[in-house]
Amino acid sequence: MAALSRPLTAGLLNWLQKRAAPTVRTLADAASLAQKSLWKLGRLNHVAIAVPNLEKATSLYRDVLGAQVSKMVPLPEHGVYTVFVDLGNTKLELLHPLGENSPIAGFLKKNKEGGMHHICIEVNSITDAIAELKEKKIRVLSEEPRIGAHGKLVVFLHPKDCNGVLVELEQA
Repeated sequence: MAALSRPLTAGLLNWLQKRAAPTVRTLADAASLAQKSLWKLGRLNHVAIAVPNLEKATSLYRDVLGAQVSKMVPLPEHGVYTVFVDLGNTKLELLHPLGENSPIAGFLKKNKEGGMHHICIEVNSITDAIAELKEKKIRVLSEEPRIGAHGKLVVFLHPKDCNGVLVELEQA
């Protein structure tokens, strides 16, 4: 039986070496490669804060705290106005409702003073991340990624699957 498995093992290794990454030299490498994700988390891109008064919040960060802030940008496809606050190593995203059906309007009804809405983490392959997370039973809040505030693909993960935190993944 052992003699029969050696030719199969050698054939499998040969097949993997021809089709997989050049780092596959042994069966241990192949097994390790099979267990690794096709994507990885990157840096924290921003922390989003829902605010009831966008002008007041912008003024706080710009005029009181001295931060660089972007212009207000409407994102009708997401139902929000955004302002980004540059912190050097990351950003804050100030969110304000745009329209009655805005998800931020619902958040502010429950949290009158505003508060942290979500965190955004960069990924190197959003499509691979979505596929693997779905396999791991993490709910994705849209079937397909959409263009986010930075002009890159984004997707949100259900907070009940992420320790109570709404997580946005953004293509790096």
